[in-house]
Amino acid sequence: GGGDAVRNYLGTQGVKSNLFGIQKVLKILREESEDIVEYTEAMDEFNAYYYQAEGAAYQSMFAEHSSAKSTPESLLATAKQDIAKMEKYM
Repeated sequence: GGGDAVRNYLGTQGVKSNLFGIQKVLKILREESEDIVEYTEAMDEFNAYYYQAEGAAYQSMFAEHSSAKSTPESLLATAKQDIAKMEKYM
């Protein structure tokens, strides 16, 4: 569970996620898109939520030992919200 599970889902840790290698796929699809501007805007939104979720998940693994005020639970909740927003762009 926890941050590792989120990072596994996102494909930023391990290779078993369906999202593993998604950045390479997004770049290939950009070249095939009919409306490059619309596609790029959607890809940018997807990436913003993708990297925010990954960052929050990663931080959650160290929050207990940090002077930061965030808790692992609050960071995981943030990651979950970011993933929900990210999935709208899939």
